[in-house]
Amino acid sequence: MDYRERYTYWCTDGYFDEKTKEELKNIAANEAEIEDRFYRDLSFGTGGLRGVIGAGTNRMNIYTVRKATQGLANFIRKEGGQEKGVAIAFDSRHMSPEFADEAALCMAANGIKAYVFDSLRPTPELSFALRTLGCIAGIVITASHNPPEYNGYKVYWEDGAQITYPKDREIIAEVNLVTDYASVKTMKKEDAKAAGLYQVIGKEIDDRYIAELKKLIIHPEVIEKAADDITIVYTPLHGTGNLPVRRVLKELGFRKVYVVPQQEKPDGDFPTVSYPNPEDPKAFALALALAKEVDADIVLATDPDADRLGVYAKDSATGEYMSFTGNMSGMVIAEYILARKKENGTLPANGALVKTIVTTDMADVIAQDYQVKLIEVLTGFKYIGEQIKFFEQQHTYEYLFGMEESYGCLVGTHARDKDAVAAVMALCETAAWCKIHGRTLWDQMISLYETYGYFREGLESVTLKGIDGGEKIQQMMADMRAKIPEELGGLKVLEFRDYDADTVKNLQTGAVTATGLPKSNVLYFKLENNSWCCARPSGTEPKIKFYMGVRGNSLEDSAAKLEKLRAALLAFAQIG
Repeated sequence: MDYRERYTYWCTDGYFDEKTKEELKNIAANEAEIEDRFYRDLSFGTGGLRGVIGAGTNRMNIYTVRKATQGLANFIRKEGGQEKGVAIAFDSRHMSPEFADEAALCMAANGIKAYVFDSLRPTPELSFALRTLGCIAGIVITASHNPPEYNGYKVYWEDGAQITYPKDREIIAEVNLVTDYASVKTMKKEDAKAAGLYQVIGKEIDDRYIAELKKLIIHPEVIEKAADDITIVYTPLHGTGNLPVRRVLKELGFRKVYVVPQQEKPDGDFPTVSYPNPEDPKAFALALALAKEVDADIVLATDPDADRLGVYAKDSATGEYMSFTGNMSGMVIAEYILARKKENGTLPANGALVKTIVTTDMADVIAQDYQVKLIEVLTGFKYIGEQIKFFEQQHTYEYLFGMEESYGCLVGTHARDKDAVAAVMALCETAAWCKIHGRTLWDQMISLYETYGYFREGLESVTLKGIDGGEKIQQMMADMRAKIPEELGGLKVLEFRDYDADTVKNLQTGAVTATGLPKSNVLYFKLENNSWCCARPSGTEPKIKFYMGVRGNSLEDSAAKLEKLRAALLAFAQIG
């Protein structure tokens, strides 16, 4: 069927409810809107679904959620995992509880028990829950930090990480085989409960999750010593972080924690921010205002599903609050863990840090200094979670810390996805240690720069929406592959990696080797002086992303070098 036939089918077939039909009839005169809603099925990618909420095959709605769940259920049954069940969590977005129930009832109708949280929970707690319950898979209904009109559907496998190769391809294939919406199975909630196929979970998982987090504290005595002196401001940005973050900080002994009142309650409209993303400085406006009132030492924000953490900390020299990138906060936590474990003799000889290919090279230098293994993986935290599985299966390394540049990290192995609740806890312990040593977190960051070099990273995202957007992005990637530059931003290109072709070309010798990582549509340019840049299409949004990193001699020097590289990379990609 073409998009018009699909539209007519949804407007007239008895399978679709009247509310859906009414929404679609209201756009009858808008041909462009009809085409955008029906020109394709909402893509089920390697991370699951993500899209605008609304009626249509290219939208997030109960029908597209059921269809995706039926494909996942078919795969689970093929794998013989139906007896283990599936854990399901959801965030504060519009339709999240409804989509969670639709997924649960589809699973139940397929004979697979669903364990559903009684209310919104952080994404990392789902990762913890499915492993705790021994489930075969997990589902989180969230669109992470996307705007309010979005929602999404993320799939996890039994190791607690998001699905990776080959499971991701196999599940996608099963989802794509479900072409008839009316063939999707579902059942009434009361029937599912009566059959023992729908079980509500909550406090018992919360208690075990928080208990695991508290085991990760290295020096509880440091927190006790600083508890009355350190002041923390926190905002959950209307999301899932409020209760678990406040609980873990209170139970650890932090006494001066202030939560931004206007952003405390869950709200799918995210009324106080234009974009609920802790990477966006505007999201911190209310938190910084409160921080000045209470003279806070650190200011923290978690995104709606509480897997990403944004940070500001006071500069002791100026009294100003300074913004941390995800690379910066990750490095502060990582170095604290390594330094304290080395001091107390618990740093393992086979310890490992894991980072993605677009994460700061400061991690490489710090890992070398502390003589721990540095492992690099593709972009996406699921690949960091996968490494933990490999370590356990192969008895190779002991996981110490994992991070990606997009404000996500994982302390501990209780979960296999980035965990902002655990990150808050680790960062607050680090801030307490800094406090009793007469410095701030910002002072600590400057100390790391002075020791290891002024690393600075940037990201430029270019949005190309609509039917033609994807084609433009693919052409852009093809053009960059076709002509490797000799230099970018005055920096010589030493190496070119094409992860889709699985090749690494040494531009000095001409030698070509394999990347050693799974295939992915990513281009990476290694430059001189610990610099690099990278291009890749987003896996969840209609964007192409350009990453870059440099190493300078000061904050000003690294900023200037980064800007020069940014301009050169965008010119090379013909953006402008």
